[in-house]
Amino acid sequence: MAEITGNLWEYNLAKLVVVDVTDDYRFLETPLPSSCYPILAQMMVPRHNLVSSLCSVPLVEGYLYDWHERPESDLGDWIVGVVDSAVLGMNGQ
Repeated sequence: MAEITGNLWEYNLAKLVVVDVTDDYRFLETPLPSSCYPILAQMMVPRHNLVSSLCSVPLVEGYLYDWHERPESDLGDWIVGVVDSAVLGMNGQ
């Protein structure tokens, strides 16, 4: 009989690390390395169509999607940069 080894959920879910990049807009600075931004949230989401759903799914209330970095390995963390909508003058949109 065949036996499945390993954690299959690791191939179906991706870990998102949501970071606040608002200061780049507030101070008109060039982007920093992703590890320098404060972390707002961490979550597990389905990998299926992840790239296309990133900009349409509200990750943190009051923040808007800005950019993302793919992980170096298939099982690594995705980094997603978000901007406070108040700084962009887009409250409630």
